[in-house]
Amino acid sequence: MIKQQKIKIKNAPEVLRIIPLGGLEEVGRNMTVFEYQNQILIVDLGLQFPDESMPGIDFIIPNIEYLTQHPEKKILGVIITHAHYDHIGAIPYLLDKLNYPTIYTAPLSKDIILKRQEDFSYLKKPHIEIINHSNQVTQLGPFSLETFHLNHNIPDTLGLALKTPVGTIFYTTDFKFDFHPIADKPADLSKIANLASHGVSLLMSDSTGAENPGHSISEKTIMENLDTIFAQAPGRIILATFSSLLSRLQQAIWLSEKYNRKVTIEGYSMKTNIKIAEHLGYLQIKKDTLVDWKTLSQSDPKRITILCTGAQGESEAALIKIVNREHKNLRIQKGDTVIFSSSIVPGNERAVQNLKDDLIKQGAKVYHYKMLDIHASGHGFQDDLKMMINLTKPKFFMPIHGHYSMLSAHADLAESVNIPRENIVIAQNGQIIELTSESIKATEKFVPTNYVMVDGLGVGDIGEIVLRDRQTLSRDGIFIIIALVDRKTGLLYNSPEIVSRGFVYMKESKELLQEVKKLTAEIISRCTKEQTFNEIYIRNTLRDEIGIYLFKKTQRRPMVLPVVMEV
Repeated sequence: MIKQQKIKIKNAPEVLRIIPLGGLEEVGRNMTVFEYQNQILIVDLGLQFPDESMPGIDFIIPNIEYLTQHPEKKILGVIITHAHYDHIGAIPYLLDKLNYPTIYTAPLSKDIILKRQEDFSYLKKPHIEIINHSNQVTQLGPFSLETFHLNHNIPDTLGLALKTPVGTIFYTTDFKFDFHPIADKPADLSKIANLASHGVSLLMSDSTGAENPGHSISEKTIMENLDTIFAQAPGRIILATFSSLLSRLQQAIWLSEKYNRKVTIEGYSMKTNIKIAEHLGYLQIKKDTLVDWKTLSQSDPKRITILCTGAQGESEAALIKIVNREHKNLRIQKGDTVIFSSSIVPGNERAVQNLKDDLIKQGAKVYHYKMLDIHASGHGFQDDLKMMINLTKPKFFMPIHGHYSMLSAHADLAESVNIPRENIVIAQNGQIIELTSESIKATEKFVPTNYVMVDGLGVGDIGEIVLRDRQTLSRDGIFIIIALVDRKTGLLYNSPEIVSRGFVYMKESKELLQEVKKLTAEIISRCTKEQTFNEIYIRNTLRDEIGIYLFKKTQRRPMVLPVVMEV
């Protein structure tokens, strides 16, 4: 009898899948999926603002097809790291499609999310549970979550220590280290070190500032420079910044109180955020500091501060309405001091420059971050990022949040502080990353992450074809030909009507338009001789041949839109 030998089968290692649905190779649209055995944890549901190539688009949100097309996958919850729109902005558009999983976040983020949800009253109210910076542990299926306090330019920013079956993942979100913050506490370095002392398998860290050397500027420096401006300002001070930049708003309020100025707030989102932050105790405001316009109109200009939105030149923001004399209460006056306390978002350079020019023409003195340190990035620079790596001492490293050059620069930083290159993964949106206790691998598998564009009430109904049409219209305009065709003769019933918008000025292009009318008659006559009346055939022929003719004459390609009707 032959004795059978038992073959030992080695168990396959447990695998955690990490799938970024946004936030890589771009700034914004942050959303990351952590998946273990069909159980899913989501971090952030953010939006991205459109660039100049997307006319008419309000913003872009993540594509969640991977989640909605696989009902066997159970979503355990959504963790929101902080209350900026690139981390919370997609919640009203995606939460119902995800079947309303519980949101876990800090108090300030909770209130801002719920306040924004009031604009979407037809949706179910989200269920939100509070997590904080204490030693609270939140158990979500196979995931165990603890948080730690980080500095950003909004309070209640949560860093995540996520314990998984394959090891602990540190997820920094947007952060910097500020040892002298305003309206905030310094980052909790001791807790970060304590959580990391048990071993960190993977660090996923913010890369937005990875190309900038040194440390990011402290809010203490910003406060000192703003103090100098407040002390010297001869009249009203108008400070424009992001509505979510609560530390800057607190600085302006404190300095106004120091120099005996009354404060008014302009901008719906700014008013909302200040009210929420004050209620939660994140802003300190004396009883009589904030006043209405009736009180302000009777005050000495040297005793007035106006806080407003519009530092990016946004068309609907308060500052642009003031400059354009569209604001019902406020005009720029000689002696006004206007402070742009924000950096310029890429793509807004021209709008901001025009705004500054108009303010100066109207008699204002303008200060901006290139003249003086009156704005600090909320993102850590190279020394901050290296400090995070040294604090956590991860086995593996994955840069997140930023364009590819930023991710690459962050990877180089990690290698410079002794993270082996083979342990570093630079991923793309949609790429499936597989993490085990012994390895990390960027697979060749991808899930859909194409843009989902929001335009008014439409979500995802604007695709590449519509966007391309809008781009054509914005570049070369539209040329409409309205032709009535006699059903008996197959010829034009009367002279075609032509409408040009954004292509040529019709009163100055009469010769061109007459030639187009003549060519239209010839094309229709030819088409109806070849076959009986076929509206689609005539329309397509007109579009192609008139388009070629207009290009030869003008070297421009307007959208040619023929309208053909039989009478």
